[in-house]
Amino acid sequence: MEVAGASLLPDSILYQIFLSLGPADLLSAGLVCRRWYQVSRDDFLWKDLFYHHYQVQRQIPRYPGSDSWYEEFQRLSDSAPCVEVERLREHTDEVLHVSFSHSGELCASCSKDCTVKIWNTRHPMSLLHSANMRHHHWNYTQFSQFNSDDTLLLVSGVFVSGVFAGQHNSSAGEIAVFSLDGFNLLSRVRNKPYDVFGCWLNSTHLISGNLHRMGRVTSCSVLWLNKAFQEVESENLNVVKRLFKIQNLNANSIRMVMVADSPDLLAEAGDKGVGVEQSPAEPAEVAEDSAEEEEDGGAEDVSRRDLVGEDAQIAAALQFLVDDPAEDQQEAPQPALTEEQFETKVAQWYAKYRTKQADEPQVSEGSKKYLIFTTGSLTYSPHQIGIKQLLPHQMTTDGPVLGEERRQNEFFDSLDHVINIHGHIIGMGLSPDHRYLYVNSRSWPKDCVISDPMCPPPIAEEIELRVFDLKTLREVKEPLRAHRAYTPNNECFFIFLDVSRDFVASGAENRCGYIWDRHYGCCLATLPHDNVVNTVAFCPVNQELLLTASDDYTIKVWRSRRALRCPQELLRPSPWSASYDT
Repeated sequence: MEVAGASLLPDSILYQIFLSLGPADLLSAGLVCRRWYQVSRDDFLWKDLFYHHYQVQRQIPRYPGSDSWYEEFQRLSDSAPCVEVERLREHTDEVLHVSFSHSGELCASCSKDCTVKIWNTRHPMSLLHSANMRHHHWNYTQFSQFNSDDTLLLVSGVFVSGVFAGQHNSSAGEIAVFSLDGFNLLSRVRNKPYDVFGCWLNSTHLISGNLHRMGRVTSCSVLWLNKAFQEVESENLNVVKRLFKIQNLNANSIRMVMVADSPDLLAEAGDKGVGVEQSPAEPAEVAEDSAEEEEDGGAEDVSRRDLVGEDAQIAAALQFLVDDPAEDQQEAPQPALTEEQFETKVAQWYAKYRTKQADEPQVSEGSKKYLIFTTGSLTYSPHQIGIKQLLPHQMTTDGPVLGEERRQNEFFDSLDHVINIHGHIIGMGLSPDHRYLYVNSRSWPKDCVISDPMCPPPIAEEIELRVFDLKTLREVKEPLRAHRAYTPNNECFFIFLDVSRDFVASGAENRCGYIWDRHYGCCLATLPHDNVVNTVAFCPVNQELLLTASDDYTIKVWRSRRALRCPQELLRPSPWSASYDT
């Protein structure tokens, strides 16, 4: 069909007409006649429309592997899971976390109602199991993760204990392991602080944490490898094994531990990267290590005399710190150190004599595993990312029984790398290939100085979603923005993000979840709730299925427009299968 007079219009006029239309109208206009159809598929037209509609910086090239800008517009419009299709209301309190099994057939949810629920992800989603952890003295469930073969589920919970360093509640927690065959409780593992969360190292072993107080602002974090099945087959076999012992300064501690596994990790990192520094030597724990101390929750606070009593060199160095003689007697005397400052100085000097040198990097042709976690050195809010390689002998609890390496365990481990984030870290997530680390952070004011570890700088309301290449340890791209948070430092909580092949999503305190395209960095969708959105999760086998969970007690299920047009495609992989390349 031809429209009278349409052939008389030059293409430039048709371009202007089409540019004044919206994307949907433009597609419809292409059905008017063959001439209009040809112009409506013009790649220059769709390129302009793409950059304008998605507000993408023009220096960003087209997605690798795509054939046209029209195809790219269709991909972003059709495949992002932005249409709400279900709302699950079975929880009776704030929902804090959701996670998928690797097969995508199951998902788990954790809530302040102290339950963990298992769902079948078929459309519509149905509840399969629910376990209430209240009778285990938990206050709430906060995190879950399926093991690699989807036979076990790790669930992390909180039971309220004391206050660490006086700045905010630092509750002890516990990790429970459930069998997905019958949903039976297999084991329970102590976890302190609770926001270590815990994670799987492999299909049978999980990582937990413990915290030992050494003083008011100094502590020791110990990371443990635990067997999921806690049976004791022999007195010479372990169900738990110490991985690392790391000293914490200025009221900070290790939190939010995850495992990265990729052959490219740190392959081009060198000694330093942009925004990355080698960690300083880590001070040693002074209190005696023993199984009894682990069960009691760590050593008691120690005095100045306890910290230096056995080492004359350290004692002399500390005396120098106290006296602080100035080379130039005309200079004004330095102000006296506060208790916290003195304690930090003690720990820093003690570290020089009680820290093991880092092991030589392991060179192998296969994958290398690294622990990635939040930490800090200036104040109690997490503002650094620590990286520590796991060596082959640390992948299993087999080996000498606990206590045989006591002398070695008197020393602290140093970190391999530290990434400095100038702000409060409130979430992290790995890309599916573990190449890229995405970090939610709330920035500190520029050029701020921290003089008191108990008084961190104010944090921005705008959340920055930053991207780091774990091959080079460099930050790549501009931070992704759109989401916001309002709680101050001492009330700040984790907002879980997730990364799929093409997209990254995050919750926020402004009652919405958000989806961005990883390549173009543009925000594709806003996913509304009635309260804070705590977590998001992509289905690992189909990125066009997304879950969001909120303080409004609900879990929402989001699917793409393409999936709704083709219901038989709901659980099939997306047709856009090109690998992401930053």
